[in-house]
Amino acid sequence: MNLLIKSILVSGVLAASLVGCNKAETPAKVSNDVAEAQRSADQGVAEARNDAAGANNTAAAAVREENKDMSATNAQGAHDVAVAKAEGDHKIAVEQCKSLAGDAQKACVSQADAALETAKADAKAMLAQTQPK
Repeated sequence: MNLLIKSILVSGVLAASLVGCNKAETPAKVSNDVAEAQRSADQGVAEARNDAAGANNTAAAAVREENKDMSATNAQGAHDVAVAKAEGDHKIAVEQCKSLAGDAQKACVSQADAALETAKADAKAMLAQTQPK
């Protein structure tokens, strides 16, 4: 008998709770809930946009820094190549000067040295112009 009373009470409680679950809300409450959900969704979208914009700005800054580094590396490489070419040309010129004698040889070597210094100065100027500011 105790079991029958408990079963009836449990059934009554379940029935009462189920009846309350499907109760329609008033149009004003629904309208307020929808407006609140819309505000919440709009705020979430705004926060996501701000986060995305911040991430994009960070990535863009990193790309600019990498491009600056790449430009500096390219400029340094061009400088180094120009100096190496000038030094190679100088060695060739000095060797060719050895076919001359006396003052002619000295003048030839002096001219080769001057050409080397000019080429190095040009390479240095080129490097200075291409350095990122």
